[in-house]
Amino acid sequence: GFSSYKKNFEAEIIQWENQLNLVSEIIEEWLQCQREWMALEPIFTAPEMIKSLPQLHKKFKGVDTKWRKNLELAKNNPFIMSFCTTTNGLLKAFKESNLALSQIQKGLNNYLETKRKLFARLYFLADEDLLEILAQAQEPRSVQPHLEKIFPDIEKLHFESNDDMVAMYSKGGERIEFSDIVKPLGSVEVWLKEVEGMMQVSVKREIMAALVDYSLIPRTEWVLKWPGQVIIVGSQFYWTRDVSKALDTEGVKGLKQYLTVLKQQLVDITKIVSGDIKPLQRTKLGALITIDVHARDVIETLIEQGVNSVSDFEWVMQLRYYLEDDDIVVKQVESSYKYGYEYLGNTSRLVITPLTDKIYLTLTGALHLGLGGAPAGPAGTGKTETVKDLSKSLAKHCVVFNCQEGMNELSMAKFFKGLIMAGSWVCFDEFNRIDIEVLSVVAQQISTLQNAIRANLPQVEFDGTVVTVNKGFAVFITMNPGYAGRTELPDNLKALFRPVARMVPDYALIAEIRLFSFGFSDAKVLSMKMTQAFK
Repeated sequence: GFSSYKKNFEAEIIQWENQLNLVSEIIEEWLQCQREWMALEPIFTAPEMIKSLPQLHKKFKGVDTKWRKNLELAKNNPFIMSFCTTTNGLLKAFKESNLALSQIQKGLNNYLETKRKLFARLYFLADEDLLEILAQAQEPRSVQPHLEKIFPDIEKLHFESNDDMVAMYSKGGERIEFSDIVKPLGSVEVWLKEVEGMMQVSVKREIMAALVDYSLIPRTEWVLKWPGQVIIVGSQFYWTRDVSKALDTEGVKGLKQYLTVLKQQLVDITKIVSGDIKPLQRTKLGALITIDVHARDVIETLIEQGVNSVSDFEWVMQLRYYLEDDDIVVKQVESSYKYGYEYLGNTSRLVITPLTDKIYLTLTGALHLGLGGAPAGPAGTGKTETVKDLSKSLAKHCVVFNCQEGMNELSMAKFFKGLIMAGSWVCFDEFNRIDIEVLSVVAQQISTLQNAIRANLPQVEFDGTVVTVNKGFAVFITMNPGYAGRTELPDNLKALFRPVARMVPDYALIAEIRLFSFGFSDAKVLSMKMTQAFK
């Protein structure tokens, strides 16, 4: 533009410049229109969405007509300069379409928000997944591929020929019958909420029936008869009751007698494992062995420390299971939690080491004070898995969220809204990857929700709307302090979490449990020899 030789060509140059600017602007608006149209077109061609959102569909139809007309014109005149400069009102048409599409997107977001408010777990689904479910609302079975994102341990539901839901299956094929039929009546979010309630009712029914059955048949039969989650809860309940009874009657002497019972129970289970059993049963008993070995180790520690009373701290610090008001209640020191009855499927459990016990103690103590927990330590030491295992111990729905740079406070607010309404736990993995500016806002968001829980508020204003408060909500964060490029947490965020260090696990204990799971009844001696040999 500043060339000294331009004088003779100035008019032509200005014309070219104007034309190129026009083409550039048209292409920019065109691409934006294309992106939005591609995202919305499959939604507004689904019959269910046309019926649910008639006004938005009408508006989209107008944009769609313009879009197809302009594409037809482009096909007939494929030379870009010619097409963009000779087609009347092209830029205006794309700008109007983009304005309409942004209004449609806003209306669509409001529609999805109303659906999510009715069933909070839908906040954990991406918009595309939720829209796919809603678009196929007439076909209840279409929800199956998305079930795992809503209920992590339900692989599928059992549908009868009339679409009634009568049972749920875990990933390993374990089946739990529903206590009652769930009919897919009304909107998807309504009957999915009914599925959630039925899942909890059915798990509770199985647990209560198994507790009665425990004293009626031998334990070796009982462990094969009931689902994996149920036998672990039942075993922990009876372990708590028997230890309390032993301490109340004969103190340390009672514990020594009970220790022989526990050791025999372990031997009995390893005999079953070494036999010919189904893969589902092997997984179930492997998880039970992990819990039983920990139960034995706790009693050995209590005997070493001369514990004589149920009020001694060494006993009170354990996760203990009781039956109160027809509900399983899990206690640790002063904290007490109603069992969540979330279906956990037939999954393995982490080895519980003395460090795991201390981490549980820190985390449950934090929850008791209305705070979150922050396990920190090297990669691969089990920070996230320990949080997940604690959630399994309390049967809580736990969402693991991998944090990335570039996350913003709006997406976090949407996520928190779902968590507080669903009463779910969240474990933010690598939390210190999030940008420092966003972390400061997140601190305020978490503080608002934690204060609402501490104050026992039924509702709280959050992100511009009033949301219901489910007191089961909890936030955990994990961090790798040594990694390069990680952010130091702001002080106002640190204050909301109790820190706890995670170190390398106890490999001797892991080896022992593996050996038990393969049917070696003298696993403790073998694991010690193996560990010494490796050293």
